[in-house]
Amino acid sequence: MAKVAFLGLGVMGSPMAGHLAKKGHDVTVFNRTGAKAEAWVAANGGRSAATPREAAAGCAIVFACVGNDDDLRSVVLGDDGAFAGMEKGAIFVDHTTASAEVARELSAAADAAGLRFIDAPVSGGQAGAENGVLTVMCGGEEATYAEAEPVIMAYARSCRLLGPSGSGQLTKMVNQIAIAGLVQGLSEAIHFGKRAGLDVEAVLDVISKGAAGSWQMENRGRTMNADKFDFGFAVEWMRKDLGILLAESRRNGARLPVTALVDQFYAEVEAMGGKRWDTSSLIARLER
Repeated sequence: MAKVAFLGLGVMGSPMAGHLAKKGHDVTVFNRTGAKAEAWVAANGGRSAATPREAAAGCAIVFACVGNDDDLRSVVLGDDGAFAGMEKGAIFVDHTTASAEVARELSAAADAAGLRFIDAPVSGGQAGAENGVLTVMCGGEEATYAEAEPVIMAYARSCRLLGPSGSGQLTKMVNQIAIAGLVQGLSEAIHFGKRAGLDVEAVLDVISKGAAGSWQMENRGRTMNADKFDFGFAVEWMRKDLGILLAESRRNGARLPVTALVDQFYAEVEAMGGKRWDTSSLIARLER
């Protein structure tokens, strides 16, 4: 069992850190809102720290799951950042969905400090974090990944190294591109079925067994049909992810016309008051 730290106790980080504690790891947590950290300790054991540097002291692996590139830099760099407290050879594993650029930046900073870095964004949403069945997409050095992977598996169903630093973040972008188009297609299918006077639940039951079937259809089709959108991954978070990947596409020359259009559709959902609705709420703009 390892001595580890976890920085960021949001809807993803809190259960992920909890799984580490349940597996017997010695966990110290940090959260910008200290009350959350204290509540986590009361529920899971371990200890809380006042700064990322304090949390990271003496840890073999430091994990983070925060909001965006700037949040990540704020907990990693500077006098109170995690890197300042980590010992030579320790590993930093970043589960934030962030840019490939910041992953490479922090990997270089870690290397200069004698530390090791893995970018490791996740897929599976809040339910995946709570149930310990996340998919983790990693970038970094093979030897570093080999040390970190057994600990990451405390909350993962699948974990894989995809290439050098930044590859995890680029893979997460691929994931979000695939999801965006799929959810829009499912939204249009359900909307069409309603307008055609079909029993949509019966239709979904039939077509989910064939080539149209998907995780989104199985897990969100019926709730989309019922106009229920309170299942975790929020529209505003998806727009953050889409903004990151669309910026990357402008750098690498990838053409993403459908993804760019779906981002505009999510902007419409936000304007309807749906920032905190889950991503399946794309159907709501069709049914206004």
